[in-house]
Amino acid sequence: MQLVSLAGVEKRFANGVLALEGVDLAVEAGEFLALLGPSGCGKSTLLRIVAGLTAPSAGRVTWRQARHDVGFVFQDPTLMPWSDALSNVRLPLRLAGVSRAEGEARAAEALRKVGLAGFEHVRPRELSGGMRMRVSIARALVTRPSLLLMDEPFAALDEITRHRLNDDLRALWAESGVTVLFVTHSVFESAYLASRVVVMAARPGRVVAELPAALRVPEFRTSAEYAAVCRAASAALERAMAA
Repeated sequence: MQLVSLAGVEKRFANGVLALEGVDLAVEAGEFLALLGPSGCGKSTLLRIVAGLTAPSAGRVTWRQARHDVGFVFQDPTLMPWSDALSNVRLPLRLAGVSRAEGEARAAEALRKVGLAGFEHVRPRELSGGMRMRVSIARALVTRPSLLLMDEPFAALDEITRHRLNDDLRALWAESGVTVLFVTHSVFESAYLASRVVVMAARPGRVVAELPAALRVPEFRTSAEYAAVCRAASAALERAMAA
């Protein structure tokens, strides 16, 4: 069942740059969809259009339900440095008028789900980069969105932290059932995380390939199935960059 679909979406900025052209994309409810492409292919712009933060110049975005809730995780955690983790996560609930007691309970539960139980009253400067990103993910999930948008959230992290957060994010997705639209330029990350990979080409941004994910097996990262998805994604990305 489709949660949201894009038909003929185009985005031209005021300076004349055509960022997206003719994008057709359907996001299925409950899936983990990765947008893979080189820098400058309009992946982040596409996410902002889905989120309603910017309007397309042409085409349409259609939601299955009139009311839809979206959580957004940016590249930078964008936390309030003067507030502790609990207050940062509670912020969207406070803005929505949720009571303090309920908001704090839901924020504490969101922090627990991302592995930060016990860090509720720690400020961002006292947390590692990976922990700050976990707080950002908890903040996006605390509103219980139907769609979670993630714009290269792990790009600035070291490989070990990124590896661990990939594991945790996939487990969180499997547990919660939230639909995820995840932007990355990492072939390996997209092949590991996604149930479907959409490859985009640049100038202007457009969809050029779709790849199903491999069947999950134990020790997936060292499996032949994972290697096959990586090879297919790499080949599609090379074709996209040459297009």
